[in-house]
Amino acid sequence: MNVPRTGPTVSADLVQLLTPQGERVEHPAYAYSGDLASIAALYRDMVLARRIDTEAFALQRHGELGLWPPALGQEAAQIGSGRALRPQDYAFPTYREHGVAWCRGVPPVGLVGIFRGVELGGGWDPAEYNIALPQIIIGAQTLHATGYAMGLTFDHAVGTGDPERDAAVIAYFGDGASSQGDVNEALDWAAVHQAPVVFFCQNNQYAISVPLDRQTAVPIAQRATGFGIPGVRVDGNDVLAVHAVTTAALQRARDGEGPTLVEAVTYRMGAHTTSDDPTRYRDAAEVEEWKAKDPIDRVRTYLENNGQPLSFFHDLEAEADQVGSDLRTDCAALPDPDLADMFDQVLVETPDELKEQQAAYVAWRDSFEGSLA
Repeated sequence: MNVPRTGPTVSADLVQLLTPQGERVEHPAYAYSGDLASIAALYRDMVLARRIDTEAFALQRHGELGLWPPALGQEAAQIGSGRALRPQDYAFPTYREHGVAWCRGVPPVGLVGIFRGVELGGGWDPAEYNIALPQIIIGAQTLHATGYAMGLTFDHAVGTGDPERDAAVIAYFGDGASSQGDVNEALDWAAVHQAPVVFFCQNNQYAISVPLDRQTAVPIAQRATGFGIPGVRVDGNDVLAVHAVTTAALQRARDGEGPTLVEAVTYRMGAHTTSDDPTRYRDAAEVEEWKAKDPIDRVRTYLENNGQPLSFFHDLEAEADQVGSDLRTDCAALPDPDLADMFDQVLVETPDELKEQQAAYVAWRDSFEGSLA
């Protein structure tokens, strides 16, 4: 699709609509028009996403999961962007987008199977929820997202003016991934071909142990200029601002106006994964500074100051407890896979060599039958 191109705009300022103190502020380019009930719904999403995350963390510490990548502190970036998606849109996550998966309707237990080691192909059907499976290879999902976005243009699902047909793609990645060649190749290809994709960078300040200032000398959003696309920096701990910015970027993509790079400035309050010790590369004062910007606390303050009844918070706490309980039960009930099946998951047509390996494994496995009785 040929679209007239204008010079890209890059905002160096941080878009913010809700301060850490829970006060609404205005922005000249973006606004959140939802009422108190819609803000309460976003708050509920964030609380439940955090509960899923902390419950999975606890499951790992109890030996039920081999690994878990916490998303503590990034709830606003994920819920705000996830709730901006329409049903026909498609998301390409990393391994940390638990909140986005929640927004797409993925059952919480779907997130833990891969980390329990019982899912051979992933925890859900991507076609059912319009969200790809978690991508472990850093940055690779941006290429997949760009390819899918190109497919939308070939299917004439962009720029038709039909709100139920026009679709967009969102690709999630972190500040560390922005240094990967895959991400820059995806940005360049998408820009050249005006692919309907939003590149959503959750800048949580660290690529495992490498701080942001070792990744880039300028804000990540400014890199958009080099690719000829718009770039926006948003307070990633402000769910209202994230929702507004992502909504605009997705609509721009659906209208056939090409990609946008969104940098959501947030903070990973926990470890990179449960095998990481963040105290070895950052000090406690920094963590405390960011805790004061907690994405959930600021929304609760706003809701309390604007008449949200206390019963809402009490009921939500009970709901979160139930979500946590269900996740523990469902995780324990996940069946162990037959490892012989993994040979059938490698290629569409299993070659003789893999069949021979499969048969050898089955024979070895069956040789232990009865030996442990």
